[in-house]
Amino acid sequence: MDDIFDLWVIGGGINGVGIARDAVGRDLKVGLCEQGDLAGATSSASTKLFHGGLRYLEYLEVNLVRKALIERETLLRAMPHISWPMRFVLPFHPDMRFEGETPVSRIVGRLMPWTKGSRPAWLVRLGLFFYDHLGGRKILPPTRTLDLRTDPAGIPLENRFERGYEYSDCWVEDSRLVALNARDAAERGAQILVRTKCVGARRHDDHWVIDLEDVNTGELFQRQARILVNAGGPWVEDIVRNTVRVHTDEGVRLVRGSHIVVRKLFDHDRAYFLQGEDGRIMFAIPYQEDFTLIGTTDEDHQGGPGTAECTPAEADYMRDFVNKYFEADIQAEDIVWTYSGVRPLYDDGAKSATAATRDYVLSVDTADDKAPLLSVFGGKITTYRKLAETALTKLAPHLRVVKPDWTAGVPLPGGDFPVDGVPEQIATLTAAAPFLDQKTIRRLIRAYGTDAVVMLDGADNVEALGRDFGAGLTEREVLWLMEKEWAQTAEDVVWRRSKLGLRMTPDQISALDTWMQSARV
Repeated sequence: MDDIFDLWVIGGGINGVGIARDAVGRDLKVGLCEQGDLAGATSSASTKLFHGGLRYLEYLEVNLVRKALIERETLLRAMPHISWPMRFVLPFHPDMRFEGETPVSRIVGRLMPWTKGSRPAWLVRLGLFFYDHLGGRKILPPTRTLDLRTDPAGIPLENRFERGYEYSDCWVEDSRLVALNARDAAERGAQILVRTKCVGARRHDDHWVIDLEDVNTGELFQRQARILVNAGGPWVEDIVRNTVRVHTDEGVRLVRGSHIVVRKLFDHDRAYFLQGEDGRIMFAIPYQEDFTLIGTTDEDHQGGPGTAECTPAEADYMRDFVNKYFEADIQAEDIVWTYSGVRPLYDDGAKSATAATRDYVLSVDTADDKAPLLSVFGGKITTYRKLAETALTKLAPHLRVVKPDWTAGVPLPGGDFPVDGVPEQIATLTAAAPFLDQKTIRRLIRAYGTDAVVMLDGADNVEALGRDFGAGLTEREVLWLMEKEWAQTAEDVVWRRSKLGLRMTPDQISALDTWMQSARV
């Protein structure tokens, strides 16, 4: 039965491609289907951070935070082109309060009732001390105290903020993370099928028969696999109940996280971690050189996962939140883009969306020793690699061979250079393509790393790169994305594999889409 896959993965988000890459690297036969584009939902709508989750310490999710903190530097070493260290400024003021009834707020309330729900400075600093030391930090610098009256980080803030703290986390280009994991999996032998929906699956003794539909053509076809992995993200529960038709008592809590993007609010490269009077937190992060990313909200989502969008109320909430910190107020017309994603959190019965656990749960159903089904509930982008390792460990008793864990420290495509090697990569590309402006060169290195030189190989002038669709996006780059990263539409290119949609006009994007459709024929 050589035509039977060892694993077939449903879902082309970060957990699905992470599991596929890990499994194929252990010499297993692996396939994956995704009903839309890679990272087409939650995995392209994150706050784009590899972080431990500082606020989760208030919920005493110490193991989750520790696991994520350890992963930050492991991931950073494997993808220094799409991930990099970032310093976060946490301005302090006496009005900071706990959100609702967190475990830490209850402890402080009992021991120090006079605090009346506020977050005292010593508690914030204690939390940052644990954040520094839980994960065995080696690359990232530790927390330091700031005098916001003299530090440049205090310039854009209201003058009531005099003291703050600066700590470390990491930025990551989330959509590119997914695409590069999928590409690496494919280059190792996995079959990756995008715009291919799983419309049904049934057990046949020791394997699964999987019914697939090509979304573009309507063609129906099948695959067979010994193990089925349901990494459907916000669709995971629907897949279990309605596609695979397996009984389960487990489910997801769909939580919507929305973001707004505005013209940049400050001129330095540090981000802000802002705490509200309602106990919530908000990030303001340098974005794509000329913008600031603000987010996120935590709202229980009603309706289908594909219907998520940033509501006017959410946009107003984020503006009002940030406007209490910065001197220059953000107006509604200053918003240049919004996006929203649905987090498929494991439904642990928490009272609020914010309190729901961000840890993952992997459930294996064997139905009286028949072909296994593994379903992935919850998870964070920071822990996707560990989730994949855990998934393979859980499935080991059902696999013909299990090779050891291997992904730690193995670079993703284009990431084979040191964490501090970006300036050298920029210099190399500048020498190879002197006809490109520095902004484009920086963008290409941050997107493709060492592959940028490979992509431009043989071009000795800008005309050799073909048509310029706008914002420095050339025919050469688009063909690379179509051939190596499964891009099929302009949206795939300008809103997922890049964010050039922020710089291109609607007419340019439409022209790109028309060209891509003709190039696919």
